[in-house]
Amino acid sequence: MCVWAMLDHLNANVQMQRSSGLIGQDIRALRQGRGWTLTDLAGKLQRSVGWLSQMERGTSEPNLSDIRQIAEIFDLPLSFFFSHSPVEGEAHTVVRAGHRRKITDDIMGLTEELLSPDLGGAFEMVRSVFAPGSAITAPVTRPTEEAGYVVSGNLELTIGDSTFMLNPGDSFRFSGELMSWKNNGTEDAVVIWVIAPPIY
Repeated sequence: MCVWAMLDHLNANVQMQRSSGLIGQDIRALRQGRGWTLTDLAGKLQRSVGWLSQMERGTSEPNLSDIRQIAEIFDLPLSFFFSHSPVEGEAHTVVRAGHRRKITDDIMGLTEELLSPDLGGAFEMVRSVFAPGSAITAPVTRPTEEAGYVVSGNLELTIGDSTFMLNPGDSFRFSGELMSWKNNGTEDAVVIWVIAPPIY
């Protein structure tokens, strides 16, 4: 491929990638999900509280270097804050199958796609795919209420002192309890997960 063709290809990819238009709402939800104040996050970004407040309210938009720093702080891929050319007028309501924001954790063997249009509501919906042999690196406790439905595969879920083997069609709910998971099966376990309030 010649240099000019390569440049045209790169420019086309950049044009397809654009801000979700909801970055401020997403950052506020991510911040609140971790229990951080405006001052806490502004300090991590080395920016003023006023700048961060304007960004969260949508009166200003962060530049790419700001978004990159924010993504690092929340341990998210940069692409989380971008969407692939969503259909005009649908961004706040509908998420098309090919336009989901994706988060992949190769260490845990987990891939998650955000099914909700944004993180600004009372809850978020996530499609989680647990690879065969995958497991969370350490049990976690989150200040959330969570529920899920197993679409396919099998998932071992431990809540507090109880361990449950979940099969297709099974569902669950828990709130603020110590949680861990593993997929001992030979196929992906696919779970639709609902989390309130949104955390990512």
